[in-house]
Amino acid sequence: MSLSRSPSPNRGGGWSSPGLTAPFDDVGGRSSPRKPYGGEFPFSANGGASSSNVTWASAQAKSDEINGYPSFSTRNNGFFSRNARKLSRSLPSFTRGQRSYAEKEKLGRGRYKESRVRRIAAHIGMMIWRLRLRLMILLASLLAVILFYVTPMHRAYRRASLLGGGSKFVIILAANQGGGVMEWKGPREWAIERDSVKNKKKYAKKWGYDLEITDMSTKKRYAHEWRESWEKVDTIRNCMRKYPKAEWFWWMDLNTFIMEPSYSLQKHIFNDLSANTYRDINDYNPLNITHPFKSPYLDEEARSAVGDGKLSSVDLVIPQDCGGFNLGSFFVRRSTWTDRLLDVWWDPVGYEQKHMEWEHKEQDALEHLYINQPWIRPHTAFIPQRKINSFPMGACGDNGEDQRIHYKEADRDFVVNMAGCEWGRDCWGEMYNFRELSNKLNRTPWEKFKDSISEAIKRRKESKKAAEEEKKS
Repeated sequence: MSLSRSPSPNRGGGWSSPGLTAPFDDVGGRSSPRKPYGGEFPFSANGGASSSNVTWASAQAKSDEINGYPSFSTRNNGFFSRNARKLSRSLPSFTRGQRSYAEKEKLGRGRYKESRVRRIAAHIGMMIWRLRLRLMILLASLLAVILFYVTPMHRAYRRASLLGGGSKFVIILAANQGGGVMEWKGPREWAIERDSVKNKKKYAKKWGYDLEITDMSTKKRYAHEWRESWEKVDTIRNCMRKYPKAEWFWWMDLNTFIMEPSYSLQKHIFNDLSANTYRDINDYNPLNITHPFKSPYLDEEARSAVGDGKLSSVDLVIPQDCGGFNLGSFFVRRSTWTDRLLDVWWDPVGYEQKHMEWEHKEQDALEHLYINQPWIRPHTAFIPQRKINSFPMGACGDNGEDQRIHYKEADRDFVVNMAGCEWGRDCWGEMYNFRELSNKLNRTPWEKFKDSISEAIKRRKESKKAAEEEKKS
């Protein structure tokens, strides 16, 4: 066969390598050697192939033997290498819907597509990881709020002397003060006592104070009609023995109600006692007491209008109403001077000889001591009444509305005392009204929001009803 377009350098075409141009054609059109490889490569004189040509594979095998390299090879001779395709085909295939992951990957076929929920979750997880520091601070703050305001731990740190200092204060409440021991109490009196006690418990728990509730119905020694009001003196002295670490004792009548539980005693009064009290009774002197003493036999401190002027010498803090001293809400401090005062104040000589003259009993007794005993004044300070003992309208009614005495909602007065309500006024009605007012003034933001919605709906209904009535008329 002639290869006219063959690149072979030999004349007539063909290649110089043996077996490439040999006529191996058979009838079926396939190339095959005329006879098997039987020996060495014979070459003709002109470099062409002899009649005993061989195949290319035979020549390559012969060349390998000549070069001295063995025909042994480890490639694809292992069990797993030779049978990898069979093993892969025998493995189970997993499908998701109609897709098979064992199939050859093609564009748009066999790829996993995430659901929208998984993508959103992954995005949120990435955002949380990026903001992990801020989230840790937020969680720590939330945990601190829960620990110190929801759990009882807030009482522990507010009681601590280095933090809140609540352990220095004791609230004293005589649970039977409204009815006395000579009179049976009705349902309204018990309701007043229940609300008053609940109010004091909530306040004391909030700020870490101690609350001492004395049941006066069991005190038989106070059953004498002339000494029934002196029990607060003995109660204060017993509380000082019971709470040896407390410093200030706050007496409160049963008819009192704390309107602003968010006020602590420290911040409201005692952190700046000099600004919240006055020593010279001439600043407000409804009893017209001559002050100070003019006697030349007294020392300089007793003749001074303000005593020694030091806060450490203040052991009694009381308000004044239109009639003089008011002991419905007052403070006494633990000291040697206070022990001496309580002993003299509790002396039976006073109530046995002056009970017909002293209408207000223990209050008149204290006023008598202040007027006649020079050692009382240097340790007594007065506090504006509306700081701890505001009156409702009707108390001290002869003077009308008094800016020094009567409760002001706009000023958010601390405590209300329904003093004298049993004499012609409704004690339960006043207690109920002030309790509801306190709840309204101290609503949380969420409660205010709900109330605003309720009021808006109510106004809308009223306006709609008025429009319908006007249309009918």
